[in-house]
Amino acid sequence: MTEIENKYKIYNKKFGYINWIGFWTLYKKEVLRFLIVAIQTLISPLVTSLLFLLVLSLAIGNERGDVLGFPFITFLAPGLIAMQVIQQGFSHSSSSIMIGKIQGNIVDILYAPMTAAEITLAINLAACTRSLMIAAFSIFVFAFIVELPFYNFFYIFIFTFLGSFILSSIGIIIGLWAEKFDHMASATNFIIVPLSFLSGTFYSIDRLPDILKKISEINPFFYIIDGFRCGFLGEADGSIQFGLIYLLVLSFITWFAAYILFKKGYKIKS
Repeated sequence: MTEIENKYKIYNKKFGYINWIGFWTLYKKEVLRFLIVAIQTLISPLVTSLLFLLVLSLAIGNERGDVLGFPFITFLAPGLIAMQVIQQGFSHSSSSIMIGKIQGNIVDILYAPMTAAEITLAINLAACTRSLMIAAFSIFVFAFIVELPFYNFFYIFIFTFLGSFILSSIGIIIGLWAEKFDHMASATNFIIVPLSFLSGTFYSIDRLPDILKKISEINPFFYIIDGFRCGFLGEADGSIQFGLIYLLVLSFITWFAAYILFKKGYKIKS
């Protein structure tokens, strides 16, 4: 017995401050989860954006006049792409948590040697990857249809990243709270979709009455779409600097809320 104990020593596995192997594995698993069904997760949002563009271009065309000094369709296209980025960032993380709860395999994550910070960040970054891929595909296709100028690639990237990160964190919170898909659908239909539609996607907020304009200026979706659009047009409805700071702060707040809830095991630990 003594010889066996000397030969095989039991010790605690130490990963350091961050379990990079676990983090990368979960991130890769989340990315592969949406790549396996790429038609649904990547192509479908592009088709939806193209349908919006087609219908509005046929119904309105450019007769509506310039918006921010650009033809209406040129103004509209970046907003449609950003709207899909917002919605798909939320959809990825919320569906990941919800499916894990329903199928019962969320315990695989709970019992893994990973912290709540590593888990939530891995899911968030996978959602950001999905949103960035959707944005890249959409920009590539839209460039053949609409004359899109490119003003600042950093704005395009950072506002895509921050928008999807914030919505992914909110998706984790909603996924933890929801007990069935009806709850998720309610959050999507009554929170995500209205805020994205009322964020200046289809119009400039300068056309709104003062009260509605003030309300729009506290809507984070407005700054996501406005900053993303500014990356193409070089013109913005609001302050890009304020929007960037606002979204940075909000990204930390939403992620920290998701982290705390996941750490406490809200509705996933008995």
